[in-house]
Amino acid sequence: MAKVFLDTNYFIDAVARKPEKQILDSLKGNILFISILSLHIYCYIYKIKIPSTILLSQVERFQLLDVSRDLADKALLGPTNDFEDNVQLHSAAEADCNIFLTNDKKINELKFFGKVKIDSAPTPVSS
Repeated sequence: MAKVFLDTNYFIDAVARKPEKQILDSLKGNILFISILSLHIYCYIYKIKIPSTILLSQVERFQLLDVSRDLADKALLGPTNDFEDNVQLHSAAEADCNIFLTNDKKINELKFFGKVKIDSAPTPVSS
C-alpha cells in the first residue's frame, strides 16, 4: 500500500472530469491524500454550494492535509515559481507520500521532490 498524493488537477479529474470510478479504481488499496487547498480550488471552480452530500462522499476517500504557516513559508521558497504547485509538493513531502500524481508537465519534469516520486500514471507501486 502506497501513500499517494493527488495534485489539484489529478484530484479534480478523479472526482469531476474523467470517469471517477476509473481513476479511483486504479488507486484502490492505496492511501490517498490531497491538500485542503485542492478542495478549495475544486469548490471555487465548480461553484459548489455547502453543505453538499456529493462533496462529503467524494472527500471521504481522501486524507486532507492542512496548509500551515511553516508549509507556506517553504512553498514561498520553491522549488518552482508557482506558489500553489509548491504547496502541493511540500504537502506531499510532509505527509511522507510515496507518489505525487499530476498532469502538470512542469512538475513532472522534476521526477522527484525529496523522496516523493512524481508521476502522471495512476499505477503507483506499493511501498
